[in-house]
Amino acid sequence: MEQPQSDRPPRRPTRPGLTVGRVLGVPLHLNGSMLLLALLVTVTYAEFARRQLDLSQLGAYLIGVGFVVSLLGSVLLHELGHALTARRHGIGVRGITLELLGGYTEMDRDAPSPRVDLLVSLAGPAVSAVLGVAAVAATLALPDGTLTNQLAFQLAVSNVIVALFNLLPGLPLDGGRALRAAVWALTRDRHTGTEVAGWAGRAVAVGTVAATLALTVTGLLAPLALPLMLLVAVTLWRGAGQSIRLARISRRFPLIDLRRLARPVLAVPTGTPLAEAQRRRAEGDRPDAALAVTDGAGRPVALVDPVAADAVPPARRPWIAVDAVARALAGLPVLPAGLDGERVMEAVRTHPGAQYVVTAGEDVVGVLHIADLAQLLEPKRKMNT
Repeated sequence: MEQPQSDRPPRRPTRPGLTVGRVLGVPLHLNGSMLLLALLVTVTYAEFARRQLDLSQLGAYLIGVGFVVSLLGSVLLHELGHALTARRHGIGVRGITLELLGGYTEMDRDAPSPRVDLLVSLAGPAVSAVLGVAAVAATLALPDGTLTNQLAFQLAVSNVIVALFNLLPGLPLDGGRALRAAVWALTRDRHTGTEVAGWAGRAVAVGTVAATLALTVTGLLAPLALPLMLLVAVTLWRGAGQSIRLARISRRFPLIDLRRLARPVLAVPTGTPLAEAQRRRAEGDRPDAALAVTDGAGRPVALVDPVAADAVPPARRPWIAVDAVARALAGLPVLPAGLDGERVMEAVRTHPGAQYVVTAGEDVVGVLHIADLAQLLEPKRKMNT
């Protein structure tokens, strides 16, 4: 299952999981939720193998573990299909993460055209389909009732299901990305394609719930699989909703103008009491101005951290110098004032932070607060300032 991995609003990235190495140069991560999937599949398949092949409990669980390893290998190959296709078209790949509901490939930017988006989207299901066909051929070639025959059969079923399910036309599935590419090509608007595919993804999520309940009632789906399938539906709904939200945010990127968005700087000399600096700001034209600390030559060398300043009790602020709650400018990320919206967002994703120094040449022209950027991108959403 694919997750949207670009056009994100500014936020600190979360750890993808435990890094276990590289495959064809692509970092591979394992999410902790993968252990739950491994346990569930091991137990379920072990009981199935024990009944079908009359195995001991230990032997059945060894077979279950082997099936999990094979299944994870199939998921990894699916994601490598996306990763290698993206890399072939000049899109960098940050890594592959395997998790509870499959995996996802994180890329460093969006596809440059609908054609590339379509090719990258369909590469994963194509790999799963090839694996499924190969496993079907192995199932037919192996003697019935044997261990290898059963393993091949289960791999055939799982890969075919993965290929078909991922082709459903709704984000965050691969088929949703293909639908986005088609709408993008027709409308020449990527954001419209993403929003249409996101709403289609919500329809797929509702359909998944309905189909799961129907199959459970008719006895075609084991009750043990019901929670997992409902979790899949919830994940689809949330992923689709995130895609819709990101499409709306991305439409506002052209509104990003750092010269207008950045807060002005009020310079105070080093050693100035925090209370005095805050008084000067409150009495000025811009009470939201950023406080910069200057050295003896009047050059800005540090920026007051508003969170650290607010944490100082009011009674102590006359006795605390601004230097004590400031961060050196050299340690803060810098954004040139001339960056357009797309490049601002890429810089924020690459260097997440609460404040950014906006410069024109060697001059500091303002400070961008991440909350101001978030408010611009989502004006109807309540932001913490």
